[in-house]
Amino acid sequence: MLQTLRAKLLFYILLVSMIGIVLVSLFIQWGFDKSFNKYLELNREHKIERVVSQVKAKYKQEGIYSDYTILSLMHEYALSEQLYFHIEDEAGRTRFNTVQLRDVMNRVGVIVPESRDEWQSKSYDLIDDGHYFGKITAIYPQGFIKEESTFLQTIQVYIYGAVALTVIIAILFSMIFSKTLTSGLKKLQFAANELQNHNLGIRIPLRGLPDEVKQLAISFNSLAESLSKEEMLRKQFTGDLAHELRTPLATLRSQIEAFQDGVWEPTPQRLEASHAELMRLVRLVNELEKLLAAENPQIHLEMTRLEAGAILSSLWEMFVPAFTRKGVKLNHSLPDKEEWFIGDKDKVMQILSNVINNALKYTPEGKEVTISVTGVNEYSVGFIIRDQGAGMAEDDIPHIFERFYRGDKSRDRKTGGAGIGLSIVKALMDAHKGSIQVTSKLNKGTAFTLWFPREEE
Repeated sequence: MLQTLRAKLLFYILLVSMIGIVLVSLFIQWGFDKSFNKYLELNREHKIERVVSQVKAKYKQEGIYSDYTILSLMHEYALSEQLYFHIEDEAGRTRFNTVQLRDVMNRVGVIVPESRDEWQSKSYDLIDDGHYFGKITAIYPQGFIKEESTFLQTIQVYIYGAVALTVIIAILFSMIFSKTLTSGLKKLQFAANELQNHNLGIRIPLRGLPDEVKQLAISFNSLAESLSKEEMLRKQFTGDLAHELRTPLATLRSQIEAFQDGVWEPTPQRLEASHAELMRLVRLVNELEKLLAAENPQIHLEMTRLEAGAILSSLWEMFVPAFTRKGVKLNHSLPDKEEWFIGDKDKVMQILSNVINNALKYTPEGKEVTISVTGVNEYSVGFIIRDQGAGMAEDDIPHIFERFYRGDKSRDRKTGGAGIGLSIVKALMDAHKGSIQVTSKLNKGTAFTLWFPREEE
């Protein structure tokens, strides 16, 4: 019982509703009974005071205890309110008594209490200018008379009807509310099951969902989108890796078979060509190992404070010979002041070396590559590598950090490399909590800006 969220919501909403309804109905009934009793008592007191004041006035004016008007008033109260009066003079003799009217009331079918315990009485002294001239005793039944009881019963029926109607409404709205609230969770459950069954195209519609569930659905949709993209990248990576391995393996196979069949003589030049294909495979495996190490979430970085100008000078000295051999000029611009940042020196050199190598590969002879440092804010230090190479299309820029990605599919792989270098750069920059900005124009060049944090997070 109460295994599902909807059942629990329905139960607790109904429980709270029932407790509230019962408490409110009891409070209303208690308050009404108390207020009605108070009203009846005040009304009775007012009628008694009216009779007492008229008797006093009549005695003061004419020296008698009653007249036709007073008798009519007392009879009216006796017949309609069961309020009786007994008037005595100063000697204790009875002057008027309407208590006998109880027998008349019983004969006409009005139920009048017989027991003395069921009656109450209250006496009032008759005094005029300090002279005591008698006493009036008002006698009335305890509790309610028939008309008053009928009125209270009618009110109770209305209260019970309102309670029953409220209970029905509470049940209906609790069922609707619990269904509405859990419908979004059921959608999430269904979508999660579909995702578990490798339906990566499943998405949760956001319309009609509560804000809290909607945020959960948005997160789920983002997760599904990421998984779908990762699946697509995985398949693409598998295909690209197979393609990267197929070409050198096919070349090596054909050359070795040619040696075995005696078609080729194992000359130094042909052995060199076979060795070059083998080294191409070795480089590919090495790059994949570096990428795996860079993307390892447990990667250990030896974080120290580094000075950007010193790093830039070391890179310039390291790459000048290679640039000179190709006929590309390597410029470097040192910062005006020392710019310090936090990083693993070896990994920082690997990051910047990969980007500078890319710039060297894609910059033709006679052009220039410039490396510089920028410290435009107090949080990060940026290294800028700007070349005058072939550049990239704007649509290619978001994908350049994907494994084996090449904007120009026909590009010579000897020039383009394995397509893993920038993936390693991205992984190591993420490990440093850094960021990368890329701007490029076709046939004009590319600029990479790599931002490293000044302080360790």
